[in-house]
Amino acid sequence: MSKKELIEAENKAAFLFQEIEKQHLITPGKSEQELNADIFNLAYDLFGIKKYWHKRIVRAGKNTLHPYKSNPKNLILQKDDILFIDFGPVFEEWEADFGRTYVLGKDESKIKLMNDVESAWYDCKKFFDSQNAITGAELYSHTLDLASHYGWTFGGEIAGHLIGHFPHEKLEGEDRTNYIHPENNIDVFALGKNGNRRDWILEIHFVDLEQEIGGFFEQLLT
Repeated sequence: MSKKELIEAENKAAFLFQEIEKQHLITPGKSEQELNADIFNLAYDLFGIKKYWHKRIVRAGKNTLHPYKSNPKNLILQKDDILFIDFGPVFEEWEADFGRTYVLGKDESKIKLMNDVESAWYDCKKFFDSQNAITGAELYSHTLDLASHYGWTFGGEIAGHLIGHFPHEKLEGEDRTNYIHPENNIDVFALGKNGNRRDWILEIHFVDLEQEIGGFFEQLLT
């Protein structure tokens, strides 16, 4: 597995997300599905890509509470909304997985949530980099502690997963060792079945059930 190609794929995904903001695609009155299609078309215009290794996610308002596997009702972006975008584009057969939160308006709680998921991601990255060995369950537990530290609830059933050359080790089914999951007792640093180093995505999903808002931040961990 080539680290260079993974980083290049992530850099392209980051550029795509920068262009989403630059081209003002996120506007009130647009539906989640419409924004999803706009981003798909932008990615095609920028990179000529149509391949994504997982479903493309745009979630706003109360839909930001939902974990990945859910398929909530299509909502319309509101003027003081919070939303997150989670896309997994494939660039020349190399996968990226990138997620960011956005706030429309000046709601302080939503802005705090947007900032906290990003800060917590880097906190977790710093913690991970200080370890020589850690299981997926232990790393997941640390994300729960971070959520509590920041005053939120962790909203994800997982906190990340393997990433690599398309198609990487299938994540379908119930093989917990492919995930940063509470039942994964395998060292995240362990080599893969082919004897190569494995690379991981870290995803932070914080929610507030009373306010019905959630925030999400995701990118390459290793």
